[in-house]
Amino acid sequence: MSLKVIHYGNPILHQMGKSVTKFSKELFTLYQDMLATMRDEEGIGLAAQQVGIVLQFCVVEVPSLSELPNRCILDGKSLSPQLLMPMCLANPKIEYMSGNEYYYEEGCLSFPEIKGDIARPELIRVHYQDLEGNYHELECDGLLARCIQHEVDHLNGILFIDRMEKEILAEIKKDIQKLKKLTQSNAKK
Repeated sequence: MSLKVIHYGNPILHQMGKSVTKFSKELFTLYQDMLATMRDEEGIGLAAQQVGIVLQFCVVEVPSLSELPNRCILDGKSLSPQLLMPMCLANPKIEYMSGNEYYYEEGCLSFPEIKGDIARPELIRVHYQDLEGNYHELECDGLLARCIQHEVDHLNGILFIDRMEKEILAEIKKDIQKLKKLTQSNAKK
């Protein structure tokens, strides 16, 4: 079932998610619904807060034709990132493994039609749990690392506009304000 994506202006997007403690049929259903929603919206990642749930849980599906990572090591074994797709991460924690950052244009399903360049670390290690509660460690770079960083930010109440440099943010400020007013106006109806 497809869920409603929460847009900027709703305060839930700034809330820190609660830890996933129950790895149950309900979590699996949430995973399926979030995945369907992300695909319907043509996104590559979706956090629980974006569908109105304050939880440390997100889904990611980086397409095979995208900029693939050079590094994808799951639990100590190198593999193709496509073998992981789609993936979900419960209670993820990121370690930044490289001091090198690079700029890349990001969008967000909670900010329709709004995009901007963001600097993020190139190489990460993420510790997370899967749908059964099993612990994993993933090292990756490229679009997969960027997508995971974007979604984990959501889980911690951080939005991509919070990471933008002032000059880039200034270019899209009017669009952001317009979206916020629209979201708040719709919430009053």
